[in-house]
Amino acid sequence: MKNSDRFSWVKKPVPRGLLVGAAVGVPSLFFGIAALAQSSPDMMNVLAKRLPKTEVTAVDCEKIDGLCEVQAGSNLFYTDHDGRYLVIGRVYDMETKQDLTAARLLEINPDMLVGSSASNGARAGAGEARVRASAETDTARKIDVAELTGLPKDGAIEWGRGSASVTVFSDFRCGYCKQLHQTLETMNVKVIERPISILGTRAISDAVVCSSDRRRAVRQAYEGGAITSGGSCDTSGLDVNEAFARKHGFTGTPVMVRSDGEVIQGYRPREFLEAWLKGGKS
Repeated sequence: MKNSDRFSWVKKPVPRGLLVGAAVGVPSLFFGIAALAQSSPDMMNVLAKRLPKTEVTAVDCEKIDGLCEVQAGSNLFYTDHDGRYLVIGRVYDMETKQDLTAARLLEINPDMLVGSSASNGARAGAGEARVRASAETDTARKIDVAELTGLPKDGAIEWGRGSASVTVFSDFRCGYCKQLHQTLETMNVKVIERPISILGTRAISDAVVCSSDRRRAVRQAYEGGAITSGGSCDTSGLDVNEAFARKHGFTGTPVMVRSDGEVIQGYRPREFLEAWLKGGKS
């Protein structure tokens, strides 16, 4: 389906530099939107009348030109300044390459954008027996190994040493990715880190892959410090990473792919990872 077809239901022009995405993971809303537009509405009051079954907790009409960001609990949607049209989906700033909706959702609920097992994984370290059982019973899907190994090398940062290997799709602003990075540094494992921009971090990823010392640049990126510049370079490998992630439904980070193609999403503690990595062959 063409993008023009996907977004044809949006009735008002989208501000320049912004792209409104298709609906993703937002619960059904009870529409009762009147056709009468308001000139300078008190948006909270307008939405209370037009969406009486939706508890609106916050409205911000200043952040995005032409749109009001509406928060309903842990969910977001958008409306025009008259409160007439609803837009349910994601808003992208195409100049900064930032998913504005994802960034805001992460502020509201830090666990929302990481893999579905992140919270469980973060609590999973309390007992070797339970970790071992989890590693054995946690059913994960697989992807084609040839497709994974065929990704361009210039889109990855390789670090660590060990007989086992793991490919990690990460975002440098993702807290669980930083935690996973720190965990993997303590392990005997070869890591192939492939940055993807979930939270508007493409510029950071560009700087990392163009650095003359990529390993050091990864650490600097996770710490939020200045990245040692290496000038401009070909960053098309990052485009391939993101296309691969979209194809396989990687909507959050971190995502780990074992050498045999098995995929798990979300942070996991060292004990789990050691057991899980033994199931693959390098």
